[in-house]
Amino acid sequence: MRRRVVDEQVVADGRSRSTDEGAAVRRLRAATSEGLRRPVVPTTARAGADVGFSVRQTEIGRVLLADGPGGALVASTFVPDDAALERVLRRLAAGVSPRVVEAPGRTARAADELAEYLAGERRAFDVPVDLELATPFQRAVLERLAGVGYGRRTTYGALARDLGRASASRAVGAALGANPVCVVLPCHRVVAGTGALTGYAGGLEAKRRLLELEGAADRAG
Repeated sequence: MRRRVVDEQVVADGRSRSTDEGAAVRRLRAATSEGLRRPVVPTTARAGADVGFSVRQTEIGRVLLADGPGGALVASTFVPDDAALERVLRRLAAGVSPRVVEAPGRTARAADELAEYLAGERRAFDVPVDLELATPFQRAVLERLAGVGYGRRTTYGALARDLGRASASRAVGAALGANPVCVVLPCHRVVAGTGALTGYAGGLEAKRRLLELEGAADRAG
């Protein structure tokens, strides 16, 4: 049976909750008067706003999914609290479009694929991805992840060597730490040279669970 990825738009009493009612977004709007050049717009903005996002509760934590102007996934990132949510919304407003609205329908495909993956029913994601939020170096690192398939692992050093920068393992780690599309672009499959699990945006327990899900806990790629 498929596990559910719960859309946090629905609260306990079943009523829909809008972004206007979210403390993090209220604070973000207030901050626009203090110098934020590209503010998040109210959820009453017209359909087709440049970025549509939703927050989903999953088995590995609270995840924000965001759909960009071209209909591709621009963010799949952990937001354990309102402060983290606020940071991601600011990043989307500054890096993709100043128009960001809460639109769970636009991220439904990504949410469904994530649910299938977490249920062990999917090994690869088909949703298109746009690395608008990544720097050129981050893009180069993330593109190398395409060669690290489901159930396999690699190391920071191996990725650095693949890039022709053997001494840049720390820079590779930093790039992966800023991965804007977690899980879909599987930075959880990258471990230390010793095989130890190190830094992950969703926390080491989430990384461990993802590797165990893929059967990769004790297998090198």
